[in-house]
Amino acid sequence: MITDTFHLFDTHYFQLRNGQKLFYQEAGKGSEILFFIHGLAGASIIWDKNMSELSKRYRCVAVDLPGNGLSDGPEDSYSLKKMANLLIEFISENFNQNVHILGHSMGGQLAMHLVHTAPKLIKSLSLIAPAGIETFSEWEKNIYKSTLSFMDIFSTLENSLRKSIRTSFYNDTTQGDELADRLIQQLNLMQQSEYRRMLDQCISAMLEEPVFEFIPEIDCPVLVCFGERDALIPNRMIHPTSTEMLATPVIKNFPNAELFMIPKAGHFVHWEKARLVNEIINDFIQKHSVATP
Repeated sequence: MITDTFHLFDTHYFQLRNGQKLFYQEAGKGSEILFFIHGLAGASIIWDKNMSELSKRYRCVAVDLPGNGLSDGPEDSYSLKKMANLLIEFISENFNQNVHILGHSMGGQLAMHLVHTAPKLIKSLSLIAPAGIETFSEWEKNIYKSTLSFMDIFSTLENSLRKSIRTSFYNDTTQGDELADRLIQQLNLMQQSEYRRMLDQCISAMLEEPVFEFIPEIDCPVLVCFGERDALIPNRMIHPTSTEMLATPVIKNFPNAELFMIPKAGHFVHWEKARLVNEIINDFIQKHSVATP
């Protein structure tokens, strides 16, 4: 275990077979394991408000994805499929059963790849403002990359990151500032060139590794939760529609899914409306927490 004053929970490293080390936080006990996956330019700390409450009933584990937070970056690429396989290795080596995956934004898209690759490993899937449900033509992908280049958004680092986080909240910018302050602390520990490589490759992976076609094959129980005022999904420059109008028909493609739209909340709905989202997650996990034989 690592000791620091920045993280709220017990901290550890897990060494993968390829030599990479993944950093993760852990809290709580119980037979049900909640495994949290953050989104683009994030870290395990984005789940602090959820782990603080949910760890009272469950064993909670939140990982820093490769090249994010305190985890090692890969030498080759940030493919979602490759990252999914690394997380499958991590989960397989550490947990025997009763694993519930929770993913935010890009982490939701990554979680869908994980569950599709290793369905028997996962008991349920909670998608919080997930990326991947919006589809793009080749022309739209080019427009997306040119209008949402994180190489440009993050060119001034602290100020730009803070602005990006703020736009992900509906109203309470103080919450956005609190989250941004903590992410900036971790950002300053990273090599800037590698951080920008990670952002650029992850954006490309989100566009080039869609999940829409195999959503009907994800037959575990699925919870989908969006803020009604999500400013990032959909990309309204390309698809000028509401988040609910995008999400509702897509959710019907899952064999077993339920959708919650949270009013007065943005892309970081699990942080901005933590109390309500925690209740929704807890109710969902309770419905699907009968221990497997």
